Amino acid sequence: MARQDRTAHAGGSTRTNLYDEITGKIIAELEEGRLPWVQPWGRSTTQAPLGLPQNASTGRAYSGINILILWGAVVQHGFPGQGWLTFRQALSLGGNVRKGEHGTTVVYADRFTPEDEKRRARETGEEPGKIPFLKRFTVFNTAQCEGLPEDITVAVPPPPPGLIEPRVEALIKATGIDFRIGGHRAYYVPALDHVVVPPPQAYFEPIDWHRTALHEMGHATGHSTRLNRDFSGSFGTRKYAFEELVAEITAAFCCASLGIVPTVRHADYIGSWLEVLHEDNRAIVRAASKASKAADWLLAFLPDEDHPPTGVAAAIDRRAA
Repeated sequence: MARQDRTAHAGGSTRTNLYDEITGKIIAELEEGRLPWVQPWGRSTTQAPLGLPQNASTGRAYSGINILILWGAVVQHGFPGQGWLTFRQALSLGGNVRKGEHGTTVVYADRFTPEDEKRRARETGEEPGKIPFLKRFTVFNTAQCEGLPEDITVAVPPPPPGLIEPRVEALIKATGIDFRIGGHRAYYVPALDHVVVPPPQAYFEPIDWHRTALHEMGHATGHSTRLNRDFSGSFGTRKYAFEELVAEITAAFCCASLGIVPTVRHADYIGSWLEVLHEDNRAIVRAASKASKAADWLLAFLPDEDHPPTGVAAAIDRRAA
């Protein structure tokens, strides 16, 4: 099937190219067997602490596709921290971007109404339609800057391992989602709105139980009484693969916020994910956006003292900078 229709109005080419550029990078990673939301944090080449990327000036966490983009940059370049700044923000903090450094492109999503559509709406009395677009911003890791205040450049260490499992268990209870332990497979039942996960001793690595639980809890956020995602796709369909993609990235975002190294739980879905991305050049952006909303919904139930410094932020970060 052909990809989603391109916009024909002025500027459509630039917007389409940006979607294509992002999707192309994700596809290349998947085709090589790597998942952008499962970064090799434990490798010696990755110095940055586990966590979500954030703007070092405002403290605001980046969201959606920007998390995957910035994680990828941290791994690719071996940056020691997850803090990012625009060129102007570095100057406003009394520092500057070092000469010769190349920034990383992040995006924010918005919608606009073409003049022709406004005229049509006035003539018909209908609501004008809006066209989605992405806009680029360039940010620099704090390691690419100099002269910044010391508290800006210091990387925050990951939380102690002993705090992880109790926090996940407390989070599950606090959400009020019907969470059942038992059986030999993990799944979520939308019609009955309950999650089933095998007991921890069924997993070769105990921490995998928590990653699995967060994946299934990610599905549960899509219930009609919560974030109301589309569960109409049956196994093997594009809709089913898309929802699995959302849950997988949700689990990764939650794991990073809680100090748990993300891993892929459903490597066998990579083929179907590739089909979705090849068909729709906006799918990964939409999936990451929905995953941010789902992770925000779940992490909001953490006790106040356990909250990450900033939320994952719902949808694509409208203030990427």
